[in-house]
Amino acid sequence: MTASLQVDAAQNKTSLKIDRMVFSKLDELGIPPSDPCTDEIFLRRVYLDMIGTLPTRQEAKQFLSSNGINKRSELIESLFERPEFADYWSLKWCDLLRVKAEFPSKLWPNAVQAYHRWVRTAIFNNMPCDDFARAMLTSSGSNFRVAPVNFYRAMPKREPKEIARIIALTFMGTRTDFWDEEQLLGMAAFFGQVGYKGTAEWKEEIIFFDPTLKFLHPETKEAVKAKLPDGTVVEFATNQDPRLVFSDWLVGSQIFSDNIVNRIWYWLLGRGIIHEADNIQAGNPPQNQKLLNFLSQELVRSGYDMRHIYRIILNSKTYQLASIHNEGNQADEANFSHYYPRRLGAEVLIDAICQITETTESYSSEIPEPFTFIPENQRSIKLSDGSITSPFLDLYGRPPRDTGYESERNNTPSPSQKLHLLNSTHIQKKISSNKTLMGMYSRKAKGKKKTIVAWYPEEEVIENMYLAILSRYPSAKETNQALNYIRNSDLKKWDAKIDVAWALLNTKEFIFKH
Repeated sequence: MTASLQVDAAQNKTSLKIDRMVFSKLDELGIPPSDPCTDEIFLRRVYLDMIGTLPTRQEAKQFLSSNGINKRSELIESLFERPEFADYWSLKWCDLLRVKAEFPSKLWPNAVQAYHRWVRTAIFNNMPCDDFARAMLTSSGSNFRVAPVNFYRAMPKREPKEIARIIALTFMGTRTDFWDEEQLLGMAAFFGQVGYKGTAEWKEEIIFFDPTLKFLHPETKEAVKAKLPDGTVVEFATNQDPRLVFSDWLVGSQIFSDNIVNRIWYWLLGRGIIHEADNIQAGNPPQNQKLLNFLSQELVRSGYDMRHIYRIILNSKTYQLASIHNEGNQADEANFSHYYPRRLGAEVLIDAICQITETTESYSSEIPEPFTFIPENQRSIKLSDGSITSPFLDLYGRPPRDTGYESERNNTPSPSQKLHLLNSTHIQKKISSNKTLMGMYSRKAKGKKKTIVAWYPEEEVIENMYLAILSRYPSAKETNQALNYIRNSDLKKWDAKIDVAWALLNTKEFIFKH
């Protein structure tokens, strides 16, 4: 057996362990799982879940025509290498880290660019997540030159209790609202000596360990003893940075690995093993404790390789179940008996529409200075600054990046969203301007040097529309319906084709991941 086949076999074996734990729980509850999803569904789902991008017509054709027995796992591996993978997961992490130039983070554009570039590079290079967390928790230096220090700046209040609260939320998936005051103060003591100072360079700020600072109890006015969330009291030397002690404890704790794998599971399947994904606490137990423990152990065993967790989840039968429920699992919303449909995120949706219609969106920000310019051809998933938005992104629930909570992103469909897709000039102009989608192309006239306008056959136009918008071929019935409309409508054929494309963009099949 070759090395690659050995790796595939080990990977499949690990993915099967996920399935055994999920299906065993379903069996206990008497809930039958849905059937496996089709290749068409898997193709679109894994593109959107991994890279926040639709497959092109050519990519869809290539995958759907392949008979390879390992084509799904091979597709997963290929998507890891796409630049959009780093773009999309940077977007996810920058939501959590509140990467934003304006209030309340007030990072300012220069620091936003540095911070986002560092996050994206870490994801692109597959930095182990323990190193990723440690870099932010222990770094010191200029916010322009040592990008991870911006973690300590992207906070409404730069004081120890607020720092502790945000660290617990981001890296432990825990809301300190449920903690008593003494527990929070004990953790805050590890960050009582984080100092901030400006420089002669405009808007530059230095974050550093300042041993002269004292963190005092608000009532007794005595120095607060540093206490880990597990209750351990820690003493350290005068010149020892307490952040180093805390970060070593954090990345070695199960709550850290539980938080990472639970967030990944939530991002890929739409619901956490502990749900909500940032509400890990005793009163909110895991839906499947064995599954959570297993994934947490796999993260540690792999050297904190997040791609390993993506890989084994994406290759599992659990992830590849159909979203269509059966009679026995119709009411299941928590046990992963089927894939949970959810609306495309705001950035992903507008990028998909722009890809299909071969158009772009404009983004800019004149406040704060220095002015931020976004190239016309930049995709929305690459937006680094949460302050830069648009009416479309606002309408479709892009998070404001104020709190770092997962619930800030609102993917709940609304009537105003439906109306925008259905009858806005914004969408109409995008569709009507795309000559390729309507089947127009240029070719040289026979025996002449000049080019003339030509048209693809209407059947081919319909097929290309379905491949571009829904990532699948149309059925015979769908083709006939579209042809009848184009040929028998009172509209001009151009306008009738626009109607067909517009109708497909308004289907749940397009608007939702499923």
